[in-house]
Amino acid sequence: MKEWNKNITIPNLLSVLRILLILPFVYFFMTGNVLLAGLMLALSGLSDLFDGMIARKFNQVTDLGKMLDPVADKLTQGTVAICLAIWEPVLLPILAIFIVKELAMLAGGIYLVLKRKKRPTAAKWYGKVGTALFYLSFTAIVAMRFFNIDNLAVTIILLAVTAAFMVYAFYEYFKIFRRLLSSTDPADRIDLRGGSETNSDN
Repeated sequence: MKEWNKNITIPNLLSVLRILLILPFVYFFMTGNVLLAGLMLALSGLSDLFDGMIARKFNQVTDLGKMLDPVADKLTQGTVAICLAIWEPVLLPILAIFIVKELAMLAGGIYLVLKRKKRPTAAKWYGKVGTALFYLSFTAIVAMRFFNIDNLAVTIILLAVTAAFMVYAFYEYFKIFRRLLSSTDPADRIDLRGGSETNSDN
């Protein structure tokens, strides 16, 4: 039982808080209270900023935290994207690609952890760029709609570039997934009962 207590850390609790903040965000957004919805996102962003810093500074990095953090990120990103796509239907195609990509990666991560006892890969630069482009495109298209700017060419370019990079990121992650399946390196093993590794972020 003491092993599992190692997972009760401030960074892990912040990741759980980020997941819990999704519900009030959806409620406020769907009821038109943009200010409070934005506040929920701001709190989520702050928790995301500080959980990794605290984990590294106070040596509270755990394997559970390495999984909770990206799960909280993806759930938040997906929820925001769905809400925006409901408001602006032109975003639905890129949202579909995002959902398929993230569900596939989630399923692969669960399989690695539960069946192979392997640690899913940490976020790579191409994944972060893909996510940044995803939010940039959504924000730009929604802003254009808000200010009554009708530019189909810009919309298509934004969506095409974002979709292409997301597909590229998925391909690169899939190559890592295949490597992990056959890996015998002890560093790729995972221990959910507690403890920490030295080469990964929370």
